[in-house]
Amino acid sequence: MAKQAGAGKAKGRTVYVCSRCGDEAPKWQGQCPACGEWNTLSLLNVPGSVPGRAGRPAAAAGSVPSALDAGDTDEAARLPTGLDEFDRVLGGGLVVGSVTLIGGDPGIGKSTLLLQAAAALSQAVPTLNATGEESLRQVGLRARRLGLNPAHLQLLAETSVEQLVAAAGAAPGRPATRVLVVDSIQTMVAEGVDSSPGSVTQLRESAAMLVHFAKSTGTAVLMIGHVTKEGTIAGPRILEHMVDTVLYFESDSGSRFRVVRAVKNRFGAANEIGVFAMGEGGLREVKNPSAIFLSRHETPVAGSLVMVTREGTRPMLIEVQALVDESHSTNPRRVAVGLEGNRLALLLAVLHRHGGIALSAHDVFVNVVGGVRVNETAADLPTLLAAVSSLDDRPLAQDLVAFGELGLAGEIRPVPFGEERLREAAKHGFKRAIVPRQNAPKREGGRPDPALAGLEVIGVSRLDEALAAARQR
Repeated sequence: MAKQAGAGKAKGRTVYVCSRCGDEAPKWQGQCPACGEWNTLSLLNVPGSVPGRAGRPAAAAGSVPSALDAGDTDEAARLPTGLDEFDRVLGGGLVVGSVTLIGGDPGIGKSTLLLQAAAALSQAVPTLNATGEESLRQVGLRARRLGLNPAHLQLLAETSVEQLVAAAGAAPGRPATRVLVVDSIQTMVAEGVDSSPGSVTQLRESAAMLVHFAKSTGTAVLMIGHVTKEGTIAGPRILEHMVDTVLYFESDSGSRFRVVRAVKNRFGAANEIGVFAMGEGGLREVKNPSAIFLSRHETPVAGSLVMVTREGTRPMLIEVQALVDESHSTNPRRVAVGLEGNRLALLLAVLHRHGGIALSAHDVFVNVVGGVRVNETAADLPTLLAAVSSLDDRPLAQDLVAFGELGLAGEIRPVPFGEERLREAAKHGFKRAIVPRQNAPKREGGRPDPALAGLEVIGVSRLDEALAAARQR
């Protein structure tokens, strides 16, 4: 009988967990079989008392599947955060029951942004700001310094996920929380897991409990995540797969401007950005981002050109600068800040082959002004035009913009949303635009687009045509 009584008790087990991806292995190996990283497996004792593998209750006995059209398929309800730029990145506001993970370097403004958003949300819905890194006094001092009105905002200093979920639920005389801010997920601890805070298992289990809480109660959860030296959110990669939205803070060192980019969004466009300026009163929205990414030179300078890029659903004017100088080494340098380095080497090869301009004896440095990283190929043409301008020491026209993808055969390929880019350039007073021929506006009914009045659009199909057009003043 004693043996039978002990047989029902769950036993612990020993596994090896990869600190990079979170995959489990029954025995130690030098290389993780899932992600291929070396020396990342570490011993972990998992107790048998972990409830439901992530603190989740077992499925109810009466759970039955339902038809797709039986559920609520209306547009997801959204809660405005009071910050239009933040709402833009989220896709229009916080979706009820969604989980958002936001990461960034220390001191970049993650806690400040979410405190400002939480204070605004608390005016409309019950909001709880849970901190595991600061005391309530520290949070209160920051709110006062930012000039916020947190009268309706609930604060909680807690690191236990179970206690946090219980506090966020409904209680006598207090409604259930609709928005929950967790600062940060690396400080949270699941009581049934025998490992230290911030470990792979703790991150996975704590995040799983918060995701289950959000989906089962309709609470919008915002989690702050620390980043590694590589710039990715610390912890297993599965953490980003579990949540609905992943946002990253981007900024140049020493710059007061902050860019929040959505790298994953189940309810909106990926790569959407919001621009903020950090000041004494916290993060202030930048309504016209194109203005901050343009260096208004008093006199024309060589190696500078404005391009029209598209981030998410927003066209933006960004200045690209190039410096081409004679190299004094056998291996000329190729440095790209804000652009892909391998792409720059490819473009310089095309310039030599199809433009007749060799830069094999020159160092080439390219920089995108404002600390923005451009990931689309529409930056190909303006990058080469700026490099040729620096080589010739001949400034390009200050009222000139360009965009276009460059092919290996020297052709200029069209890019998406060409007319929207042209409208953005015309709105800021530019007079000439060098664009792919297929992106040149078509007249409808024989009449030009009134939004492009005063903008001369030069359509080109080859690299040599673009170089000739850029040299015309």
